[in-house]
Amino acid sequence: MRIVSDGYSLILGSVALFGSLAAVAAFLGHSAGAGVFIALGVIATAFFLYFFRDPERTAPADASSIVSGADGIIRAIENIREEKYLNTDTVRISIFLNPFDVHVNRSPLGGVVKGLAYTPGKHLLTISNASSEHNEHSSILVEGESTKCLVKQIVGPVVRRVVYWLEMEQNLSKGDRIGMMKFGSRMDIYLPASDVEVIVKKGDRVRAGESVIATLRKD
Repeated sequence: MRIVSDGYSLILGSVALFGSLAAVAAFLGHSAGAGVFIALGVIATAFFLYFFRDPERTAPADASSIVSGADGIIRAIENIREEKYLNTDTVRISIFLNPFDVHVNRSPLGGVVKGLAYTPGKHLLTISNASSEHNEHSSILVEGESTKCLVKQIVGPVVRRVVYWLEMEQNLSKGDRIGMMKFGSRMDIYLPASDVEVIVKKGDRVRAGESVIATLRKD
């Protein structure tokens, strides 16, 4: 299993920290304490290895399909006007992640990166719609041949780190890795309402880069 390089510091840090604590406890003659630190180190390291896993994914070949950008549960599908990047009426699909989901994000469609931004802000509960606009988040705009999409990686009240691994004008294929939510918990995907037909519903579980969330309208 591939591990995201962003997680190496936490993985190695947990090994070093608990290993050092266990060594000190053993040196002082506290064998029980050393055993506790070793057990905690194993648990922490195993969690970080699991959290930063990056499995391979295969995007569907159908050119009209648009895939999820994150693993998680569809919690909302809303019609909303997006003025900053798309300047049109959109469908916003909100995906919520739990700590056990894969947190590597992928591009919903193939195209060119036309917008990248990181916006500081509040840390409201991500269940609130206000968090989409006011919470700290990153914004990624991808323009394809037939449509475009805006992806927002949104942090919550506790977890506060999202990153993208992209450059302006970079070419992407559908399902390519675009970044990671380091304990981040919400992704919003905006699609022009006139271009797409949403095929998921609230409560559906989706997988980044594989699960089709919408298709291009035939007309």
